[in-house]
Parts: sequence; structure tokens; C-alpha cells
Amino acid sequence: MKFKDIIGQEELKSRLAHSIDAGRISHAQLFTGIAGAGTLPLALAYVQYLNCMNRRDGDSCGECPNCRQIEALAHPDVHFVFPVNKQGKKSGEAVRSDEFLPLWRSIFAETGGYFSPRDWFDRLDLGKTLKGMISAKETDEIIRKLSFKSFEAEYKTMIIWLPETMNEEAANKILKILEEPWDKTLFLLVAERADRLLKTIVSRTQEVAVPRLAPEALESVIRASGETDEAKIRNIARLANGDLSELRRLTAGTTDECRHENFDLFRSLMRFSYNDRHLELIGWAEEAAQLTRERQLSFLLDAARLLRESYIMHAGAAAATYLWGEEAEFCSKFSPFIGSRNIEPLIGEIETASAQIAQNGNPKIVFTHFALCVSKYIARLQ
Repeated sequence: MKFKDIIGQEELKSRLAHSIDAGRISHAQLFTGIAGAGTLPLALAYVQYLNCMNRRDGDSCGECPNCRQIEALAHPDVHFVFPVNKQGKKSGEAVRSDEFLPLWRSIFAETGGYFSPRDWFDRLDLGKTLKGMISAKETDEIIRKLSFKSFEAEYKTMIIWLPETMNEEAANKILKILEEPWDKTLFLLVAERADRLLKTIVSRTQEVAVPRLAPEALESVIRASGETDEAKIRNIARLANGDLSELRRLTAGTTDECRHENFDLFRSLMRFSYNDRHLELIGWAEEAAQLTRERQLSFLLDAARLLRESYIMHAGAAAATYLWGEEAEFCSKFSPFIGSRNIEPLIGEIETASAQIAQNGNPKIVFTHFALCVSKYIARLQ
């Protein structure tokens, strides 16, 4: 992965290359941002530039042995750890990333590294109850791999994707490694939710904040696909909200069904809430609890988005919203119920519910509590 292969992020790419040229290489770095902004491709391009034998013009050559092996995700000194799990595993069976490397390479090749946690977990086919995670036994494997001398590259590199999925034991083992690193060893943590990491881990890393992609960068991607309608190009780029993965779903039409189902759940929840229909809210919670964990998290993300957009409408800035169709029609009518007095606690309830679902909380209990709390806050503005 060369820097030039990454969409947008020109300033950040230049800064990363310059830091290597200047010899400022922190042993532990934390790339933060949504997956669709290019966090994982940036981390890989950084490693490739670091180990390239013929750097030129602020980029790796893409031709030397190190570059070729890193691009193939097959370099003996570049290791990957990511959340995994599988259905039908035996009690006590350890599930490690190495078992899924062919699948990992496949999804990376298909997407160029721009894939979301939901995309990955769908590929793992975890069903409704299982969740992907990084276990303590996986961190034992990290220690084993990094204890060897490097084979070909100057640095041994460990790229940990979604470190926020580590359990507590795994996180503490990673913390110990970060506190006492080996010489010429590089850790790149690539996180969407750095707030779910141990604060002590965050404090021992150098953060690389990856912003959402600029609308202009997404518009260029759409034009390259053959689209010529400028109004459509602008609208799709705005709806994608700086996320290349979402842009691809929008242009392919694959996001419509999921987005529509999430919107139906949101609309039902809000109607039951402002009409104070508690029995229906209990039934709504039971319906939400039947979704897969990834769909539940997807719904909560969409709910936060729709609440924020409704608040913007309430503030009189409807032109600045990223809504259209049935979402725009409903939120324009619903926006009087969302104001400065309840937007923060509502978003807070969504964040709490998201954290509980991510931590394998009982979804029926989580969504029942969530629905009743939402009803209480919506009722305040009536």
C-alpha cells in the first residue's frame, strides 16, 4: 500500500512520511478514526514507507521485496491482529487471527483496506450472539512473534486493528508490552473507538487522528466510477459523510435496505415515545433485541445521526443537514421535539446502550431501558 493509493488525506500522508524521513518514529502509535476514512490503509502505507528500500518523492517504491511483501500482507516482520471468533468452537478453544489471515487478505484486496467492523464481522458470519474480540491468548501470540529477531526488515511491526475489542486481560498484557518495548519494534493500533481503550494504553501511544474524507475527495471517487450528474455526485458525497465504505454502499444501493430498516425502528421508537405508549415501547425493545449485535450497533449509530440532524433542523439550519427522502420528511416534522435541553442526554443514552451491547450486555434489558429513557427525554419538550 503506497501513500498515493490512499484517497485524500494529503496533509496527513505528507506528515507521516516526513516524520519517518526525520527519524521521528514512535514505537507505539494510535491511528484513530472511522474505517472508511482510511485508518488501516494509512497504517499499512506508513509501515511500507518505513521499510521501503528505495523511498522517493515522499512515497514507497512499491517494487522492492519489502514493498511487495507488505502489499500482499505477507511480510514475515509485519504481523496483524484483529477481532475474531467462530461458531461451533469448543469450550476453551483459542481462536486467533492467524486462522483467518486468508479471509483478512481477501477482504483487504477487495476493498483496498476500506472496510468497516460490520463488514468484517459479516464476513466472519458470527450470527446473532457471537462477537469478534481479541483475547488474552492472542496477546500471548503477539509476545511470542515479537520475541524473534526480524527476518528482512529493520523493524518488527504489529498492526492491531480494533484494539478496543480486547478483553481486560488482553489489554493489560498489551499495556505491559507498550511499557517495556523491544528495540526496533513498532506497534500500530488502529481504533474506531479509542475511548473504549484503557487510558493507560492511550497515554503510552502517539495519536494519529485520521479525519473524515473531504467531500471533494469523495466526489472524485464518484466521478471516476462514471457518474456525470453533478447534483447526484454532490448529494451522494454529502450523504456518505466522509466515509468511503458508506459511499460504496450508497452507490451500490446495498445500504438502502439496512438504512430503511434502521429508519423504521427509529421512527417507531420516536412515535411511541412522544405519544407516551409504554407497552408499545416494551414491544419495540423486544423487536430490537432480536437483531444481530452488529445490526443493533448499526441502528444506534443511525439513531444518533437522525437525532443530530433533527436538532440541526430545529436550530433553523435545515440546508446544512444530510437527509433526503423519508428521513428528511419525518425529521422535519419531528425536529420540534429535539432541542438543546434533550439532545445531549439522548445521545448519552445511545452511547451507553452502544457500550453495553458491545460488551455483550443482555439486549432485551439494554433496549428496554433505552426505550423508556428515550421516552422520558422526548416528553420534556411536549
